[in-house]
Amino acid sequence: MSNYSFKVIRGGIHSTFQDTGFENLQHLGITTGGVIDNNLFKIANKLVNNSLNTPVIEFAYQGPKFKLLNGTAHISITGNVHFTISNQNSSIIGVPFRSYVLKKNDTIDIIATKSSCYGYLAIEGGYDIKDYKGSFSTLVKSSIGSNNGSKIYENQLIGFNKQSKCKKMNSVSVPGNIQNNIIKVIEGPQFSFFDHKIINQFFTQSFKISNISDKMGIRLIGNKIKSLKSHNIQSEGIIKGSIQIPADGNPIILMSEHPTIGGYPKIATVILNDISKLGQIIPGKDIFFKKISIQDAEKIYYKNEKNLNDLFKSIKFI
Repeated sequence: MSNYSFKVIRGGIHSTFQDTGFENLQHLGITTGGVIDNNLFKIANKLVNNSLNTPVIEFAYQGPKFKLLNGTAHISITGNVHFTISNQNSSIIGVPFRSYVLKKNDTIDIIATKSSCYGYLAIEGGYDIKDYKGSFSTLVKSSIGSNNGSKIYENQLIGFNKQSKCKKMNSVSVPGNIQNNIIKVIEGPQFSFFDHKIINQFFTQSFKISNISDKMGIRLIGNKIKSLKSHNIQSEGIIKGSIQIPADGNPIILMSEHPTIGGYPKIATVILNDISKLGQIIPGKDIFFKKISIQDAEKIYYKNEKNLNDLFKSIKFI
């Protein structure tokens, strides 16, 4: 254990160590995993001067509560998050998208995400955790990865690698979250399994995000989609963003901890840049799908990368 550590007072609903996930392991039955919101993940690390793939703590809905036992920690939180930082003498309401320096006995309480699902906690120098096959991500349902494949839990000690000497914190102004409910997709490998009428229904009528939603997948309700052919196909490799259509007609969108193979036809695939957007929409909300070309999906990807780099350049000291 590192000389610098936090004590977990509350683990939160689903708090785990994550990076961009596992690579080249699906043939072994190990899914990619990793963060849901790649932009928030990178911004959190940039605010504490880490490399962009340094492991962070990803939390959902209610986050963890930590007390700093020893050391000085330079931390940042990204997302639409309500949190406080306190000590014996005072308490402040934290501001996302800026960094803070915590001192011994300070407590950080990540109370809740607001109108979204996921947030991120980064620390300068990274957490003192072990990788598994090159990744520091945690796959809780498979008990694989950092933290012995487990969520962060009460009374756990979490070490970090670097005592910060930071005297100036960082902040960044993130553009207002003008999120619409349109999710962009490209054609799926079994697009031809669905007739014109059903395809039109898929793209013109809304779906509701059900409560059966997590990092493995999101079940949609309220607009049943039926295949012309069988709803069972020979199992094949599947990827994040695939929209499967099972026999009951309620689509399943595969997320970061998706199975490695599947036997349902896939009508469409959510583009990479809309995975984060989709993952942040809370259950009960309606969404629509919009079909775009692979070329347009690539343009959106590179535009997002440019916007991120421009955002990084705008980070200022406070």
